[in-house]
Amino acid sequence: MTALARMIATAGGIGFIPKGGGTAAAVAFCIIWYLFPMGYMYQGILLLVLLLAGTWSAGRMETVWEHDSQRIVIDEVAGMMMTLAFLPYKPAIIIVGCVLFRFFDIVKPLGIGRAEILPGGFGVMADDVLAGFYAQVLLRVLMALNLL
Repeated sequence: MTALARMIATAGGIGFIPKGGGTAAAVAFCIIWYLFPMGYMYQGILLLVLLLAGTWSAGRMETVWEHDSQRIVIDEVAGMMMTLAFLPYKPAIIIVGCVLFRFFDIVKPLGIGRAEILPGGFGVMADDVLAGFYAQVLLRVLMALNLL
């Protein structure tokens, strides 16, 4: 089970990149997202699976590594999914979404940083999911203003 948790938590090994694993995971997700579009129902299912598997694997692996280890990047994948779910598959939206998500994930404004204190895998995932939520809200505002 630990091997499976490690595979999920590191997003197939991306988390082992020495520097910038979170950004690499976010960019990899964006590329895959663009290349393999899916309907809204499947997006909802995938988001739920990422949240459940990510929370489980992050919680399991933080007992091996440490809380919110930089090797755990499934939270960035879930955060990017939260950012892009249910939006049009346009390169501009994906690129701006990735930049916004990484901004919110790194700077951690608006209570995002406090979400990390939740125990176990919930804390690992919560800040990135919240960052993704804020990024999506901002994307929708930009779309409503016809800026994207």
